[in-house]
Amino acid sequence: MRTLISILVANALMFNGMAVAADSDKVKLAELKQQLEELTEEIEDLNDRVDSTERHTALDRITFTGDFRTKVHSLHYQNVTWNPAINTNFSDFGAKAMSGAFGDPTDASSPLGKMMAANPALAQAFQSGQLQGIMPYVLAPKTMQDIDNDLLYTTRLRLDLKAKVWDNVSFSGRLSMYKNWGDSTGTQVFDSWRSFTMDGTSSGNTSGDWLRVERAYFDWRNIGGSQTYLSIGRRPSTYGPPSHYRENEKRGGTPSGHLVNFNFDGATLGYKLGEITGIDGQVVRFCYGQGFESQWGNGEMFGDIVTKDTHLGGFNIDAINDGNHFLQLTLFGAKDVNDGFKGTMAFPTQLAGIFAPTMYQDMQKFDNFNFVTRVQPSGVIGDMYLGGLGYSYESDEDFKAFVSLGWTRAESNGNAGMFGGMLSDAVFEAELNSTGTEIIMVPKTATDASSKDGYGIYIGFQMPAPYGKFGLEYNYGSEYWTPFTQAQDDPIGSKLATRGHVGEAYYIFDINPRMFIKVAGLYYDYEYTGSGTPVGAPQKIDDVMAGSAFSMLPVVDTAYDVNASLTVNF
Repeated sequence: MRTLISILVANALMFNGMAVAADSDKVKLAELKQQLEELTEEIEDLNDRVDSTERHTALDRITFTGDFRTKVHSLHYQNVTWNPAINTNFSDFGAKAMSGAFGDPTDASSPLGKMMAANPALAQAFQSGQLQGIMPYVLAPKTMQDIDNDLLYTTRLRLDLKAKVWDNVSFSGRLSMYKNWGDSTGTQVFDSWRSFTMDGTSSGNTSGDWLRVERAYFDWRNIGGSQTYLSIGRRPSTYGPPSHYRENEKRGGTPSGHLVNFNFDGATLGYKLGEITGIDGQVVRFCYGQGFESQWGNGEMFGDIVTKDTHLGGFNIDAINDGNHFLQLTLFGAKDVNDGFKGTMAFPTQLAGIFAPTMYQDMQKFDNFNFVTRVQPSGVIGDMYLGGLGYSYESDEDFKAFVSLGWTRAESNGNAGMFGGMLSDAVFEAELNSTGTEIIMVPKTATDASSKDGYGIYIGFQMPAPYGKFGLEYNYGSEYWTPFTQAQDDPIGSKLATRGHVGEAYYIFDINPRMFIKVAGLYYDYEYTGSGTPVGAPQKIDDVMAGSAFSMLPVVDTAYDVNASLTVNF
């Protein structure tokens, strides 16, 4: 276009010179000048159009879409029980006390004397010989209550980015904001594993009015003219099938949503096997990622790091995907799982009263203050494996039904931190602190180092209904069921991680093709504690309520969530 403009200008100037030389008549000269001015205006207009086109082309390299959801919940919890205790090796404690390692018990200023004075019931039981072997050391009286949060409003904004890099290379990303109304602190008081936000769950926990990078990766397709593709970056590993039906959106992630709803960084190497087998949509993928970085940022220069990097890997196979039938197989493993992740939390006053009595004396003066602290794991507790088979059917009349079966296996190495080991509790032993002035309890080993298998089932359907669609879902998790679905944004906790029963019913009203209202209800019936975490031995909820079992964090018997949301896609 610029070459054409240059030619037009040169021709105009040449024509002007020839006309002047041939005819010096002032009238004709004026006419030629007028023509030149008009031609110049046309050229400038063309130039403006070219610049506008170039700018438009440059800006169109990135396409923005997204969705906005506002939601109101009414949350109700029944029989919330807190009955904290730790398993203590009292035989070891007695041997150390008798040897004088903890000082003279009759001296009120000795470490043992201080401990006995602060715990008279413990002192009496110890002196009467009732404490032998490994027994629970009760840390606080049992409490039980119902809790109602009648109104919880949340807002979620997700911005999707797409860019075509080359014919077979593209970039995708998603920025997410998820907050509850009136709160952008980004930190919650640690009263459950759901309240602890980490790298893998940041998109599913309310965190504040800022955008997080939930996804960022490139796809390199048809490498070398083959059916092979490579993708590297922050993975699309949330809202996978069949959990996307309840979200009223297309498949959001690659792995089974029954097993994985968890952000992680890694790579996928895939092959479109259907081109060889002739089966529609058949794809085999090998996925690799890292779930935890053990050294960088953890004070590694002090030389006392005992954790390890957690590496993830496995296969995800779409065996059939023809538009009506979808069959998926998932096999996944996590090596060197630690007893936690990096994260931040507000330290609860209740735990300060148990573990930090000196600090608690000052905290009582500021009962509405909680200090925010960075948390990191204390050690490796074992390996985990997950597997599943899922089938979905979608009719041409928009009826959908699915069933998903899941399996998890936890292989403990016998180590344990404060909250336990791999699906096992910790055994604590008494030691003196570094100054020799106080007895502290230190986790030493896990109560059980055996491997444990869990299973889960997830079924449901969605059918057309007046003004929209209606859906029913049910899922169950066994005692040791431990999937990686903690980024699911259910405020009570990931329903698919529940050790027990969850039923959900919902009605979606389609306002227009890009806007809908959803009314839903979820009912949780927990059978075992610790849903959503591999740390700690699951205890029967009924036993905790009865006082014969213990839990370091409050546990819920039953709960329900009635909610309504409005979602706009743009």
